[in-house]
Amino acid sequence: MHKNSMNKVILVGHLGQDPELKSTSTNIHVVNISVATNESFKRKDETEYTDRTEWHRCVAFGKTADYITNYITKGRLVYIDGRLQTRKWTDKDNNTRYSTEVMIETIMMLGKGDGSQQNVSNQSTSNQNTGSDNGQAEDDDLPF
Repeated sequence: MHKNSMNKVILVGHLGQDPELKSTSTNIHVVNISVATNESFKRKDETEYTDRTEWHRCVAFGKTADYITNYITKGRLVYIDGRLQTRKWTDKDNNTRYSTEVMIETIMMLGKGDGSQQNVSNQSTSNQNTGSDNGQAEDDDLPF
């Protein structure tokens, strides 16, 4: 991690569709979700508010992916904490494409439901990123 930068995303929004669970070739579960965030604003020359929706592609692995698939459904309000990652891929016409996604590190259900707020962190991702067995970042990697 570069000491003078930060890659951090926090989203609060609604799931646009039910989660899509897949598995990698090494049998690690992966889930893709789309999260909608809304914004209202009023232009100087208008009297009415305008609403705008932004869609975010989000990805989770392992236990976090299992949790999302089992408990979170379309329309659910969620809090997501993660980081941006851009991946390069080739489409069926052999064109190079890029996709920027939010890699979910923590997700929490919000709003109405059973009254409880449950969250899950992707500890396996944290361990891979830090090289630490307990999910704690090494002191040298902290940005402060």
